[in-house]
Amino acid sequence: MEIITIILIVLGLCLFEVINSIDNAIINAQVLSTMSERAKRWFLLWGLLFAVFLVRGLLPWLIVWLSTPGLGPMGALTATFSNDPKIIEAIELSAPMLLMGGGVFLLLLFLHWLFLEEKHYGLIGEKFFSTKGIWFFAIASVVLAGIVWFGLTPNPFVAFGAVVGSTAFFITHGFKQNAEQSEKNLMKTDLSDISKIFYLEIIDATFSIDGVLGAFAFTLSVPLIILGNGLGAFVLRELTIKNVDKIKKYIYLKNGAMYSILFLGLVMITEGFGHHLPVWLSPVITFGVVGFFFYKSKKHLDGVSQVVKTN
Repeated sequence: MEIITIILIVLGLCLFEVINSIDNAIINAQVLSTMSERAKRWFLLWGLLFAVFLVRGLLPWLIVWLSTPGLGPMGALTATFSNDPKIIEAIELSAPMLLMGGGVFLLLLFLHWLFLEEKHYGLIGEKFFSTKGIWFFAIASVVLAGIVWFGLTPNPFVAFGAVVGSTAFFITHGFKQNAEQSEKNLMKTDLSDISKIFYLEIIDATFSIDGVLGAFAFTLSVPLIILGNGLGAFVLRELTIKNVDKIKKYIYLKNGAMYSILFLGLVMITEGFGHHLPVWLSPVITFGVVGFFFYKSKKHLDGVSQVVKTN
């Protein structure tokens, strides 16, 4: 793998991790505002180590290992950098199932946001879909049935991967809803700083699943995923403390995150069906989509500033 490709993948992973976790960072900042300076520093240091190594490091490694158990723990960690023909063959056999599962998960995540979640309308048509929320489950079911049907012919494990991806979505969605409510409740309770940090780390682990699965659209290399997502987690921690109020004003960044998830999900599903795409495609798509919605947010912010000055 060329050094330029590696840098592009790592930067793409970093950006995706940051943009995908903005909502969680905003709530984290609100909770941290009720805590002492010492607790905030503890959260930034030890919380970062937990987030990077135990969550964003352990989870992708575990996913690769479970999808290709014959590799063993060390083989799963170094598989994409190995020249062993057996390891390369094992990865090629298991990759379609892994990519299909992650792709279906991300696709359902986008559809749920499009139909059921509150949002700032950034594109034409979003308001229309928001009024048709009842159709989410019907459309999700039809999409899943179609993917499973077309996945049975080339490889039954591809179809199974799609089912696993949908199962993971509905299980984690329930946990995420509970986590969101728990995090908001932290603002209303008299828990100690240590208890709040503990809850924040558990909630962060729940919200990291989207970013970890999306990372496989960039690469199957666990070390690169750890590096890119870890760098993103570090940047996000800094933003949580210093610039979260400014970030909240960029109202369409969430839209950028969700459309990135849509395109990354489609990339993974396409590769799950056996169609190989350029390794630079996912990072370029992420930079392009996020850049567009950042520009749109900045334009909106400039417009609001002009109105305020005029008044």
